Amino acid sequence: MNEITASAATPSRDAVARHDFAAAEPRWQAEWDRRGCFAVPDVPPEGSSKYYVLEMFPYPSGKIHMGHVRNYTLGDVVARYKRARGHLVLHPMGWDAFGLPAENAARERGVHPAKWTYDNIANMRAELKRMGLSLDWSREFATCDVEYYGRQQKLFLDFWKAGLVERKESWVNWDPVDGTVLANEQVIDGRGWRSGALVEKKKLSQWFLSITKYAPDLLQALDGLDRWPERVKLMQANWIGRSEGARVRFPLAEPVAGMAEVEVFTTRPDTLFGMSFLAVAAEHPLAAAAAARDPRAAEFVAECRRMGTSEAAIEQAEKRGFDTGLRVAHPFLKGVTFPVWIANFVLMEYGTGAIFGCPGHDERDHEFASKYGLAIRPVVLPPGGDPAGFSVADAAYTDDGTIFNSGFLDGLAVPAAKRRAIEALEAKGQGTGVVNWRLRDWGVSRQRYWGCPIPVIHCEACGAVPVPDDQLPVKLPEDVDFSKPGNPLDHHPGWKHVACPSCGRAARRETDTCDTFVDSSWYFARFCSPRAAEPVTGAAVDAWLPVDQYIGGIEHAILHLLYSRFFTRAMAATGHLKLAEPFAGLFTQGMVQHESYKGADGRWLYPEEVEFSVEGDGTRSAVVKGGNEPVTIGRVEAMSKSKRNTVDPGAIIGRYGADTARWFILSDNPPERDMEWTESGVAGAFRFTQRVWRLAANALPALAPAGAPMPAAAGPARKLRQVTHRTIAAVTEALESFAFNVAVARIHEFANAIAEMEAQAAAEGMGAARREALEMLARLSAPMMPHLAEEVYALLNPGADRLVAQLPWPEPEAELLRVEAVTLAVQVLGKLRATIEVPAGTAEAEIFALAEADENVQRALGGKPIKKRIHVPGRVVNFVV
Repeated sequence: MNEITASAATPSRDAVARHDFAAAEPRWQAEWDRRGCFAVPDVPPEGSSKYYVLEMFPYPSGKIHMGHVRNYTLGDVVARYKRARGHLVLHPMGWDAFGLPAENAARERGVHPAKWTYDNIANMRAELKRMGLSLDWSREFATCDVEYYGRQQKLFLDFWKAGLVERKESWVNWDPVDGTVLANEQVIDGRGWRSGALVEKKKLSQWFLSITKYAPDLLQALDGLDRWPERVKLMQANWIGRSEGARVRFPLAEPVAGMAEVEVFTTRPDTLFGMSFLAVAAEHPLAAAAAARDPRAAEFVAECRRMGTSEAAIEQAEKRGFDTGLRVAHPFLKGVTFPVWIANFVLMEYGTGAIFGCPGHDERDHEFASKYGLAIRPVVLPPGGDPAGFSVADAAYTDDGTIFNSGFLDGLAVPAAKRRAIEALEAKGQGTGVVNWRLRDWGVSRQRYWGCPIPVIHCEACGAVPVPDDQLPVKLPEDVDFSKPGNPLDHHPGWKHVACPSCGRAARRETDTCDTFVDSSWYFARFCSPRAAEPVTGAAVDAWLPVDQYIGGIEHAILHLLYSRFFTRAMAATGHLKLAEPFAGLFTQGMVQHESYKGADGRWLYPEEVEFSVEGDGTRSAVVKGGNEPVTIGRVEAMSKSKRNTVDPGAIIGRYGADTARWFILSDNPPERDMEWTESGVAGAFRFTQRVWRLAANALPALAPAGAPMPAAAGPARKLRQVTHRTIAAVTEALESFAFNVAVARIHEFANAIAEMEAQAAAEGMGAARREALEMLARLSAPMMPHLAEEVYALLNPGADRLVAQLPWPEPEAELLRVEAVTLAVQVLGKLRATIEVPAGTAEAEIFALAEADENVQRALGGKPIKKRIHVPGRVVNFVV
């Protein structure tokens, strides 16, 4: 007899009364590992049905949090269910391990980033393993492993050869605290996404990945992602930002610094007659020319570069500008010129870095014009509006209408006016119709040590030279000094000094490292063959990709998910992949929330620091544990370290077990919604695990042997079998549709039904029917509570050859799913008076007769005539007297 199943099948008297999760969970985890239940080959055997489920891999901060518990539990339910359905399931785990937190830890604590990172990985790996996740740990890697980032360097060079990498000078978002460049997506409300520092504008030579070459395809292909949330697709579509409009050239009244005109992109050429100013970004060449001759302009430009760079920050900031004294000619109004301003709300990276202001029909332009006393002229008339009385002095009008006050455009609807204005611009040679994209190329250069070195050597004679393949990987030096500010690679005494691969002269390595979003843009492909000598193995990625189900937070809708979609296209262009889309299905889970607590002095408190009391009327109050200091109970919000409203998963698993944590995290809300973590909720989940154990342990003596024939005749046993098989169907449907909370609810109902029929244990065939029901209770619970499922199944089947993790998913018997009888509530004047059971398909007249004949119903009718009979099929009968 197998040692594991033998010990579980012969529990002590105490064990029968109580499920000992602390002993059972590590035992079953060891047994899954021993049997290799979750390991899969790089190339699935011919004829197998693959399924690739992946959760967004974590950053190794040192401890897992409840968001991790929810994310990885959701993925594990999918993996275990699909495995039971006969799929060969790839379910790997790794670590998004480069980044500034490790480098900051090195500076603050005097520890090397590698040690800090790998120590954190070890801690988090141990915590994740306690959760009982069905992961193939043999595929584990960290992005800071040289075996990983060395292959990434090969991808970078291949992209370069294919024309998808470019080095150019550009204005960048500079985080002055972290001392590095940030992508636009990494600037949140004008601040660095990690440091929180106000971001500045700075001009640097940077390496870019040419994501804009795929902008049309990235947008169009969203329509085919039918298993992605619509919200995510909309966010990506808006970020890619296709817009039709015109490029308009405004001649300068007087040329400046060699410039004779200013080019503007606009989506509203129909409103050109409403123009009252032209504005340029602080980084625009015209602004630089104005700053060179006017100190006040230079001061304003410097001020603009210090403000936030995100669109949200721009919109929220006060609209401010500086009149350069320059003027531009209007393309349609002969002899009319307008002032040129530098404005803090114009961004150089969007359009051309210049706009024409039409304050009558743009809220931002209206705010600016109102502040500086510029003209506000209406040119779009609302439907039914009076041209003589319509005014936009108080607010811009931004809806559709008819053009007026606009010469040759008068009387046209907005779409027709746009087309006509573009035709006129093209005829005059002052503009052209174009499609513009909001998306910009992805700047990947970061001025830090703890990242993937960019494999380039700079030679004064040869320029930027790729590192030859036989010199890869370019490894990070281990002996680095973090005592000096800036990038340690820059002031390393020897690492950056090398010979040029082309001419042999003295040259220097590129000291910038890659944005960490590069690391996470292809890791899903590396998981297919994580030990390969090349970035990916063709046979492996052809077999496993795309990821069938990807799971992670909505906060990655633009950054990570869009970059990954670009990477698969770039890897296809360079021969590494044969597909464009990396993730066939995407699920974005909600946040885990908790109440927040504040002490009398305003400090945030952890939940374990607080004691609660409940008044007679249900009012809750709290004090600091061990004292009388009052505590303010705050609102329920997403768990965060800053507000200390976090719960330690390790402590929960230690107190209640991993199955309890998993069960509760799945039971509260639909997984796409936020959920509240409560002590009472997790305690209730724990009680249910104990109840399941007791149901099986207490029934054991009365169960029929495994394989005993099932009862066919009507009676309690058949009724229990019907409940069993209907539960199989209901749980299967719920798991297929990601309604995990519904699956939990159906299993709760199933357990109740099993318990209710304990009183009829002696009925004919009940021994076999109860065995089937309890085995199914274990097997249906297994994706959610895998350890308990194994423990119960082993109790019922001592010496079984296969674990629950190796069993196929149960299939309901169609004959038992048929509805043979219907239970109806019988009401008199809307009040419940009785229930009746009738055969399925009973005629309505017979149903009314049976309901009326019930003695309780007769008593409620009191001999009064029935005025109206109401029948809701399958639910209720109501008599109105």
